[in-house]
Amino acid sequence: MSSKKKSIRTDIGWSDATSITLFGKDFPTEILGHLNLGDMGFMELTGRVPNAKESRMFNAMVVTLVEHGITPSAIVARMTYLGAPESLQGAVAAGLNGLGTVFVGSIEGAAKMLYDAMPKPLAEENLRPLAGPVVESFQSQKKIIPGIGHPFHKPIDPRTPRLFALARETGFDGPYLKLMTAISEEAQQRSGKPLPVNATGAIGALCCEMGFDWKICRGLGVMARAVGLVGHILEESRKPMAADIWHSIEAEATAHFHAQTPSNE
Repeated sequence: MSSKKKSIRTDIGWSDATSITLFGKDFPTEILGHLNLGDMGFMELTGRVPNAKESRMFNAMVVTLVEHGITPSAIVARMTYLGAPESLQGAVAAGLNGLGTVFVGSIEGAAKMLYDAMPKPLAEENLRPLAGPVVESFQSQKKIIPGIGHPFHKPIDPRTPRLFALARETGFDGPYLKLMTAISEEAQQRSGKPLPVNATGAIGALCCEMGFDWKICRGLGVMARAVGLVGHILEESRKPMAADIWHSIEAEATAHFHAQTPSNE
């Protein structure tokens, strides 16, 4: 029995000898000089140019994720560059590989959690009844609730209030942001610990407000953090720290061996 061959198709773009067309727009005349990097990212995800409010909110979301100092992903990128300075892209890729359920990739987890709890936006002001089962489910599985709490931003992630304010200004302060807040409040009440909505939780909720598929939400972090990691590689090339990190950690980790070494005196 022969199976019908599926056609191969892309709706993103194409080019010939004299032109490049992306999402139905002529690249040189309709995109270059007209769209900023965030707007281009939005178009890649939606197939259309954002309006002014979407542009402002989306750009704020990705800018939030560009940089956060000497984080694990930045350290990995710098260490990889130390070993392979000829491969900037390899160093950036190494840093991006660490964007998972703990760092940055929790955007995806937060968005999925919110969609699972509320597949369609609800108009209710009080969403605590939806928040309770979400918190109960994560706690019963002994899993971290994505998008709330932070290792050292306590009692509040300073990025979150600004994202919430921008959401109000642009009209994206809808039910998913309210549900994210309700989940945070429910978790704090049950645990007795400060568990505020963090930046990735706010961005995950905003992704839902914008209608993005939860499976692509981690991609916002990948887009943004790549920019930051390029900056770290540039600094590493000028003011290196990777070798010092390596030797310092190696010395500390093996100090007990040196203490056991008999003296030659």
